[in-house]
Amino acid sequence: MTILSINHVQIAMPAGEEETARAFYGNILGFTEIAKPPELAKRGGTWFQSGEAQLHLGVETDFRPARKAHPAFLVDNLEAILEKVQRAGYEWDQSQPPLKGYKRAHIYDPFGNRIELMERK
Repeated sequence: MTILSINHVQIAMPAGEEETARAFYGNILGFTEIAKPPELAKRGGTWFQSGEAQLHLGVETDFRPARKAHPAFLVDNLEAILEKVQRAGYEWDQSQPPLKGYKRAHIYDPFGNRIELMERK
């Protein structure tokens, strides 16, 4: 067996915060919302896609943000995204050790989940 690729990444969010998720993932990170299957839509949350990358936000009743575990997304203009994150007042951090061949930063969504953004040098 060979794993060919990642279909999607799911992170948790608190109940009733779909509009907050749309504002951050759509307006700040540039994801496009995609429809959830009807049987899953009634659970809440929202799904997004950008290029081949899908991100699913699922409602977790006893929500706690993932401050260590995180998805990492390849981006084409890290500085522009960081400017948007900063202007909107979201938490971010560029103090992580460098990875060969990449500029990178960690940002935190409105719920406190860590997201890594990586740009090839």
